[in-house]
Amino acid sequence: MCGTCHSPGKGRAIRTASGPASAIDPLSRLLHRDERLLILDKPAGLAVHAGPRGGPSVEDWLPALAFGKRRLPQPAHRLDQDTAGCLVLGRTRPALAALGALFAGGRARKTYWAVVRGGPEGDSGEVDAPLLKRSTARDGWWMAIDPAGQAARTAWRVMGRGVGLAWLELAPRTGRTHQIRVHCAHLGCPILGDGRYGGGEGAMHLLARAIALPLEPPVAATAPVPGHMRAAMEACG
Repeated sequence: MCGTCHSPGKGRAIRTASGPASAIDPLSRLLHRDERLLILDKPAGLAVHAGPRGGPSVEDWLPALAFGKRRLPQPAHRLDQDTAGCLVLGRTRPALAALGALFAGGRARKTYWAVVRGGPEGDSGEVDAPLLKRSTARDGWWMAIDPAGQAARTAWRVMGRGVGLAWLELAPRTGRTHQIRVHCAHLGCPILGDGRYGGGEGAMHLLARAIALPLEPPVAATAPVPGHMRAAMEACG
C-alpha cells in the first residue's frame, strides 16, 4: 500500500492468530525464494489484499520482499484471510503469468490440513459438489452448494480423530472460493473456528500445508503448523 493513501481501515490494529500483524517480520515467513517466485507462510488473520475497507494485508509486506527488484512481487492465487500457510508470489511478469496458468489449470498441487468439528464417516473420500455464490443485504455473501454452480471437487482423508474433533488432509481438485470450508461443512464436519459455515467461534483451524509447482525446475514448500492449531491436532493424535 502507498504510504500516502488513506482508507477507513488505516491505522486499525489487526491481530493475526499469533499476535499483531505489525509485529511480524515478513522475512521470517519465507518458505522459498528464487528469481521467479516466493512462497510465504501467511499467518491466519492477515488478508492477502487490503480490499476496499483497507487495513493491514500481505500488500504491506511487498516492499520488504522485493529483494532489490524494481517490480514488487504479487500474489499468484488466493488464500482466505483466516487461512494460514503457503502463499505463492510471482517476482516477474513472466513468472506471474506462468504461475497464474498453473493455478487456473489446476496443475498446482495443494494440500491442506484442517481440524473439524465431529468427523466424516469413513477414512477417505471425495466431495463432488458445485458451488454458487449467494448474498443478502443482512448476511453479506457466502458460497452454497447448488447444482447451478461451478464444479468443485475435494479429496479428503482422516489423519486422526479425537473427542468431538477430527484432523483431515484435503486436496482440492478445483480452486473455488471457500471450497474446502463449504465441502467440510457438507461432510457434516465444519472446520473448527469457521463461524460462517458452522464451525463456531475462534481462530479458524485451516492450514495451506503444502504446495508443489510443476515448473522447471520444480518448486515445493511446506508450512509449519501454526500455534493456534497445535492443541487441537494433538488431541486428534
